Amino acid sequence: MKTQELTYWKSISHGSRTLWTGLKLAFKHLIDAKESRTPMGVEDKDYFKQDTGIVTLQYPYESLPVPDNGRYRLHNEIDDCIVCDKCAKICPVDCIEIDPIRAPEEIGRTSDDTPKRIHAAKFDIDMAKCCFCGLCTTVCPTECLTMTKAYDFSEYDVKDHTYAFAEMTPLEILEAKQKLEIAEKEKEEAKAKKEAESTANPGATSEVKAKPAFRPKVKPKLGKTTDERSVKTQTSDSDDPKVKALALMKAKAKPAVPKKSEETSGPRPEASKTSSARPKPVIKAKPVIKAKPVIKPQTDDKAEDEKKAPPPRSVAPQSPNEEPTSGASKKARPVFRPRPVIRKPKKDGDS
Repeated sequence: MKTQELTYWKSISHGSRTLWTGLKLAFKHLIDAKESRTPMGVEDKDYFKQDTGIVTLQYPYESLPVPDNGRYRLHNEIDDCIVCDKCAKICPVDCIEIDPIRAPEEIGRTSDDTPKRIHAAKFDIDMAKCCFCGLCTTVCPTECLTMTKAYDFSEYDVKDHTYAFAEMTPLEILEAKQKLEIAEKEKEEAKAKKEAESTANPGATSEVKAKPAFRPKVKPKLGKTTDERSVKTQTSDSDDPKVKALALMKAKAKPAVPKKSEETSGPRPEASKTSSARPKPVIKAKPVIKAKPVIKPQTDDKAEDEKKAPPPRSVAPQSPNEEPTSGASKKARPVFRPRPVIRKPKKDGDS
């Protein structure tokens, strides 16, 4: 019983102490909450120095400032859009839908003086699909597609997240399509008419003649030519009369040099007079190469005869003192000759 009573009174004292510490903290903040904090963005230097004041903002009457480089809702300035379709192609989630209509002529200019030749019948952006990557803003050539600072665009229906930026009415869209069809028909008729005229009168339509191919002027090599005709053929490509005259003069002045083909074909009539005086070149006869003897392999009979026959006797050289011996069993002994004795010359002091 005593232990239960002690735990009971201990729990009451612990609860009262914790309640008192919480009330002290609440009273302290109640005194400091006379003034509210000023809305300050994260980029501000004094953002982390606000220790006192009311933190809660009275939204939507108060809001924190948004950074300039944030990625939020997309917006397209349709007056500067040239409907190039780059943003729709690069979008990874396909949240941009464009319906372009080509115009037969220029329909206006953007703020940076870029010509506009395409109508934007439809330009819708579904922000429910957008992943806020910012790729569409980087590829835009006229910088008409940007990300704004509007971060709170919540809706009750998902379909309301689709924003339409095209300003053309259905009647204007129909007129633009009709103009394009008429321009294409006129273009096809003009093309067919031109083809018919070209087939009927091929000479009349070919007013523009093809330019002749450009050929660089090549100076003739006068030292190698031997005849005036060859010089003329070389100088025919060049139109300069001075080059032609110089080539002809040099060809007449220089004596003709016989070609190799003429020397081999036969002697000229002028050279036949002196042909007897000149010695004829001596042509050496080519050495006759004899064929190598063919060694035929030995037959089995000869090989057996050779095996059976005794080996030839070898006669070794004998010394003059020994008698000649016969037979292959005795081997010749080597002859040892005495070394010559070299005597030293005697000196005067030696006896």
